[in-house]
Amino acid sequence: MTESTDREIIPNLLSIGAEVPENVVTNEDLEKTVDTSDEWITSRTGIKHRHVLGDEETPSSLGVEASREAIDKSIVDADDIDLVIVATNISDMPIPGSSPFITNDLNLSSDIPFFDIKAGCSGFLYAMDVAAQMVKGGAYEEILIVGLEALSRVVNWEDRSTCVLFGDGAGAAVISARGERGRILSTSMYGDPSKADLITLEGGGTRLPPAKGDEEDGRYYIKMKGKGVFKSAVNMMKRSSLEVLEDAGLSLSDVDWIVPHQANIRIIKQLAKTLSVGMDRIIVNVDEYANTSTATIPLALKEGVEEGSIRSGDVVLLTAFGAGAAYGATLLEW
Repeated sequence: MTESTDREIIPNLLSIGAEVPENVVTNEDLEKTVDTSDEWITSRTGIKHRHVLGDEETPSSLGVEASREAIDKSIVDADDIDLVIVATNISDMPIPGSSPFITNDLNLSSDIPFFDIKAGCSGFLYAMDVAAQMVKGGAYEEILIVGLEALSRVVNWEDRSTCVLFGDGAGAAVISARGERGRILSTSMYGDPSKADLITLEGGGTRLPPAKGDEEDGRYYIKMKGKGVFKSAVNMMKRSSLEVLEDAGLSLSDVDWIVPHQANIRIIKQLAKTLSVGMDRIIVNVDEYANTSTATIPLALKEGVEEGSIRSGDVVLLTAFGAGAAYGATLLEW
């Protein structure tokens, strides 16, 4: 009689890595190029600095360094990785995405699958959800997920409403059935396509190919409807957060730390107010990195762990929203 193999597989986030460019653009730097001020930016966004890629740097290089750190900190070797998922809104090239470059530069196995997903600033949580389900299903054992963004390349640096908001960065994690740290208790993914016009980059796709644009065409730069984003973001993150807690049989009182998407300090504070949670339970680093889109969650999670705020056994709620509008949440037991 064979032993039953119906034991539930629980995926774990084994490790976290992150990388940002060395080049820093401060609010004072922006004062010299656009009609803005440090006081205006700080009071409205909470942002003081943003890290920006140099002209000769490639976006995927950030993902490579973040991935190396995540693998080195995990209990698995690079040769054990059997799938790579990269979440990014703007890949290195329209075709192919960033995942083959990252897989190749990491010298991973030449025949493992890889793919990119695009889910706005929620991309890292979407990648985590997909990876967790794949590990649960037994199809893959050690999955590398990467959140990578270089929005500085598609920001109009003469538009103060957007150029002050974004920075570049990458974060990575290893998702596995092995290990006991970073147990993924529950995940969620949601979407509201009626909000697709809140955050857009019209040019560069098949509707408006790159060859038809020029530097003066505003459709080739990212645009955002700030008021609509603020209202939608808070409601979306609240809903997804409460859903994963209910799914795990827990409540907000059981949560030690909340790691929200680092879009804007006002959104984070309003989320805290809506959830009736003190800011002392929320990890915030938007002041240093600005909005790095798919990289904000891993950057903040890594910082919380390295600073000693997030400790073994803590229940950590990750929540994000982004273009699409795509949103979701993940609940971890660290």
